[in-house]
Amino acid sequence: MWATIDEIGKARKETEAAIQETQKAHAKTDAAIQEMRREMQGGHINLQKAHAENDAAIKEMREGHINLQKAHRETEAALKEAQRIVGDLGNKFGDEAEYTPVPGLQEKFKQFGFHFDVMNHNRKINNKEYDIRAEIDTFLGNGAHATAVEVKAELQKTDVDSHVSRMEKLRRYADLYGDKRDYFGSMAATVAAEKEQDYALENGFYVIEPSGKDVKVTEPGSNPRVW
Repeated sequence: MWATIDEIGKARKETEAAIQETQKAHAKTDAAIQEMRREMQGGHINLQKAHAENDAAIKEMREGHINLQKAHRETEAALKEAQRIVGDLGNKFGDEAEYTPVPGLQEKFKQFGFHFDVMNHNRKINNKEYDIRAEIDTFLGNGAHATAVEVKAELQKTDVDSHVSRMEKLRRYADLYGDKRDYFGSMAATVAAEKEQDYALENGFYVIEPSGKDVKVTEPGSNPRVW
């Protein structure tokens, strides 16, 4: 029986020791859980902070994009306004140039053998039946020859192309009314770059340009185009 009591006492001690070890394990586990919670909480806070910083960065980027778009819009508006002003000035200058008679043309064309006894400005031709309409800035003529002068502030290739079409209309119109004169084309411009001048000359036009207080007329080679 004493042996049994001893065994019971031993078992009790072992049980108490096991309980203590279990308690220690529980305490250790609790400490680990608390640490994990703190780390998780800290990580959550850092994640929230990261989210906040990211949101702020996105907001700044969006605001920057909006500001950039606004700057682009303002720049485009400014460019359009500048183009409009330049265009208006150019049109006004061009209109004034077109309605300004070119001085001394009759005298200048004598060097090419043309003695024009008629010169008028802003001449219009119109035949509804054959759909022929055109305006001529300056027209010079005599009984055998005539030239239609297109006047521009600044000569462009498209002006030359348009005048070719105008000369074709003028030829058709003249034929309808029995006008058998030879028609020549001329381009007059306040500003004419060499490339555009060459293009006009290649198309058979006389080129008229300022020369000091006078004007200079350049012949399109030895065989000007005749319409």
